[in-house]
Amino acid sequence: MATTTWSDEVLAAIGAADEVQISVERADGSSTDPTPVWVVRVGDGLYVRSWRGGDGGWYRRALATRSGAVRVGGADHAVALGDVDPGLRTAIDRAYRAKYGRYGDAYVGPMTGDAAAAATLRLEPR
Repeated sequence: MATTTWSDEVLAAIGAADEVQISVERADGSSTDPTPVWVVRVGDGLYVRSWRGGDGGWYRRALATRSGAVRVGGADHAVALGDVDPGLRTAIDRAYRAKYGRYGDAYVGPMTGDAAAAATLRLEPR
């Protein structure tokens, strides 16, 4: 996985974005079409979840290569898609509720449910 860290500016920009467009790198080096996903920041970590849990297409592809890019504010950022410490589940759920609560439980409920929590990835710079 990546050993570098996000700059404060990029960390803030991605963390504040309502959503990012994630493209996953395929095995042949090409990229998938971008998929909009919600992103949250917990401390200095950035996290994305598949609303469909493990059945989400972008998520399944992400597990295969663990690399891709996110687009926010017109800028692309190459990312490694890392595992998440299970001990962060409560903090990540809380961040999703705080940031996206305005959309109501029909959307936030599934994003903080067990299936989506199991399909959480950490965005790391690469």
